[in-house]
Amino acid sequence: MSTSLPHPWLAQYPPGVPSSVQTNVYRNLADLLEESFRKYARRDALACMDTRLSYRAVDEMSCSLGAWLQSLGLSKGARVALMMPNVPQYLVAIAAVLRAGYTVVNVNPLYTPRELEHQLRDSGAEVLIVLENFATTVEESIGATSVRHVVLAAMGDLLGWWRGRFINFMVRHVARMVPAFRLPLSDGRQVIRFADALGKGHGMNLKRVDISPDDVAFLQYTGGTTGVSKGATLLHRNVVANILQTEAWYGPMLQKLGDKPMTVVCALPLYHIFALTVCALMGARLGSMNLLIPNPRDIPGFIKTLAKYKVHLFPAVNTLFNALANEADFKRLDFSELVISGGGGMAVQQATADKWLKVTGCPIAEGYGLSETSPVATMNRVDLHEFTGTIGLPVPGTEIAILDDDGNAVPEGMPGEICIRGPQVMAGYWQRPDETAKVMTTDGFFKSGDVGVMDEQGRIRIVDRKKDMILVSGFNVYPNEIEQVVSLHPGVLECAAIGIPDSKSGEAVKLFVVKSDPTLSEDDVASYCRENFTAYKRPKYIEFRDDLPKSNVGKILRRELRPAVG
Repeated sequence: MSTSLPHPWLAQYPPGVPSSVQTNVYRNLADLLEESFRKYARRDALACMDTRLSYRAVDEMSCSLGAWLQSLGLSKGARVALMMPNVPQYLVAIAAVLRAGYTVVNVNPLYTPRELEHQLRDSGAEVLIVLENFATTVEESIGATSVRHVVLAAMGDLLGWWRGRFINFMVRHVARMVPAFRLPLSDGRQVIRFADALGKGHGMNLKRVDISPDDVAFLQYTGGTTGVSKGATLLHRNVVANILQTEAWYGPMLQKLGDKPMTVVCALPLYHIFALTVCALMGARLGSMNLLIPNPRDIPGFIKTLAKYKVHLFPAVNTLFNALANEADFKRLDFSELVISGGGGMAVQQATADKWLKVTGCPIAEGYGLSETSPVATMNRVDLHEFTGTIGLPVPGTEIAILDDDGNAVPEGMPGEICIRGPQVMAGYWQRPDETAKVMTTDGFFKSGDVGVMDEQGRIRIVDRKKDMILVSGFNVYPNEIEQVVSLHPGVLECAAIGIPDSKSGEAVKLFVVKSDPTLSEDDVASYCRENFTAYKRPKYIEFRDDLPKSNVGKILRRELRPAVG
C-alpha cells in the first residue's frame, strides 16, 4: 500500500484549524499537568457534590500521593490500577501515578471478580486504588494477582471534613452501598486508606523522574479485534498528541469563550478513554473545571447538578444525550454558554441530534475513535449545525485509509476497512506482539475492524463492522468473551452471542443456547451471567435452540442467527 495518500479532508477544515499539530510541546503528560498546576493554581479543577477543589489542591494532593507511591519501592513504569467512578480521588490519582513515573491501568468498577482478576493479572498491577464500595470484588479476585498494596478510597474523602463524614455515613449506613468485605493481608499485602496515604506522603518529597515520550502512560483495556481483553499500550506521546489534536479541532468554538474558564461536564466514566483524554487531560491543559457526575444514570439528580452551573463542553454518548433531551426539567436549563457537544462511543442518531439541537441550541459533533487511538481519530466540524450522518473528517495529523482485505486502497465511495495512522495510535497491545501484528500494517496504519466509505470530501461513514463486536451504550462487548464464559456453565452444550438493535443502548446482547441439561432455564442462564459479567455485557435476550448453524468445519455462523432475530 502506498503511503502517499490523497488528503481531501484538509480542504474541508474550518478556518484556523491546522493540518497537523506540534506534538513535542510536552515531553510527557506529567509536564503537561504540572504546567497546568502552575498556570491555573487559583482556578477550580473540579466540582463534585457541591464541593470544589482548586488546581493547587490537586497539585499538592497528587504530589503527596505520588511521593507515597514512590516510597513503596516500585520500579519506574510499575502499573497502578484505578478502580473508581467519577470522584475527586480519580483525578488526584491519575496525576499522582503519572508524576511518579508509573503507568495507569484504568479499571471499570462494575467488573465482576473474574473480569477484574484477568485485568490485574494481565497488567501485572502492583497497586490498586479502589473505592470501598467495590472492595468485595477485590476480595474475591486479589489472591491470584500481583497486587501488594490496596488503597481504599471512600466517597466523601475529598469533599470537606463535615460534608465528607456525612456523605460517608449515608453511603455506608443508610444507603448501605458498601458491602462488608475483608481483604487478605497474606503475601505481604498492605491495605491503607486513601486519606492515610495522602497523610504519609505529605511529609515526603516527590522525586523527579525522567519520563520519556516513549514511556507507557496508560494500559487501556479493550477487546481489540478479538474477544480477549488486552491492554492498548498508550505512550505519553500518544496521549499528548491526541489532547493537542482534539484541542485544535475544538479551537473555532473554544475561541468564543476567550479567557473565560471552561466548565466540562464529566458524566462519561473516567476509566473510559473518551472521558480520560477529553475531560481529565485536555480539561487540565485548558484550565477547565471538570464537573464530576458519579452516577449519570440518576437523571433527575444529574439535572439538578447541571442547574447549578453554566457548562461549556458536554461530551456524551447518544443514549445520555437522548435521555436528557427528553426530560422536561432539562429543557428549562440555561445553555447559553454551551459551545461544544461531543458525541462518541456509539453512533449518534439523527432523532437524538435534532432533539438536542432544539433543546440546547448546540449541535452534537459526532466523532470516532478507539482505545487504540487515544481515542479521537475523526470528528465532524464543531461549527456546523446540520446532521451529517458521518463520523466526520480525520483530525489534524491523522490519515485515514479505506483498505480491502489485501491492504489495497479501495476506490472512492467503495466500502473497506477503516485504517488509521497518526501520532495518537498505540504502540501495540501489552505483551501481545502477535495480536499487535494482526492489527498494524507494515507502514503504520491501525486496522480498526470497522467498515466504512469515504466521500470525495474526505468524510467517512461507517457501514458495518468487520468483526462481530457488539456496541452497548458506547461499550464494546465481544461475543467470544460471552461465549467462552457461558460455555463453562455445566448446563450449556454450546452457545452464540450476537448484537441486535436496541432503542435505548444502540445494541443489546442476544444469547443463543443449546442445552446439555434439559432442566436449564432462562433464569439459570441469566443468574450465571449476572455473576460473571458487568451489566452492559449481560445478555438482554436469551433463546434456547436445538442446534446452532455451523460452517463445514464446525464454526458457529453468527451471521445466520441475525436474520432469525425478531
